Amino acid sequence: RLTSAALTPEELPDIDLVLVSHAHFDHLDWRTLRQFDARTQVITALNTRDLLGWTKLRKITELRWGEQTEVRVPPNQRPSEAAIDPLFVRAFPVRHWGARLRSDHHRGYSGYLLERCGRRVIFSGDTAFTNSFAGLRDDRSFDLAIMGIGAYEPWIRSHCNPEEAVAMAKAAGARFIMPVHHQTFKLSFEPFREPIERFSAALADEPERIALREIGETFVV
Repeated sequence: RLTSAALTPEELPDIDLVLVSHAHFDHLDWRTLRQFDARTQVITALNTRDLLGWTKLRKITELRWGEQTEVRVPPNQRPSEAAIDPLFVRAFPVRHWGARLRSDHHRGYSGYLLERCGRRVIFSGDTAFTNSFAGLRDDRSFDLAIMGIGAYEPWIRSHCNPEEAVAMAKAAGARFIMPVHHQTFKLSFEPFREPIERFSAALADEPERIALREIGETFVV
């Protein structure tokens, strides 16, 4: 690992929901997921539920592309927030692959749309460039697109580069863009700082759309 996590498990607040985009080791980490108990719900890609059997997580929903589910927090779990509104989560197709090992190519991979109280967020998961994001656009804008920007050299067929990430977020109609999937693990050959520098350059004419630049910063939708 190249950069420490911004927060330790002990520093996290209560976590209502974990999104798992696919089964790759840098996205589904058993040591991390074992920190959560049965109160935390999970939404994951198709054919990945079995990998969570090593954890205490039990409220697990697998979504196919195009499927949607509603996430509610039981009142007895958050008594001070008994009237909390539900979160709607829908899976959409991206361009990647889901196998954890060399033999389990049946596993799925997804991006997710999240909506609650009129706010809408796109989480890309891992993806190469695809027109799926343009297909998400409708008569309402998205408040935020969380886009992977790293691990593209030489894996451009599996991971978009920063300029492609910006283009896909814009095609979907996202107001702000949050760069992720960079400066964390050594997965590829591009220089350490190149993804975030290229991302910032791609939005040089619209810097106000950059949700954050550095790991550990905070952005509030």
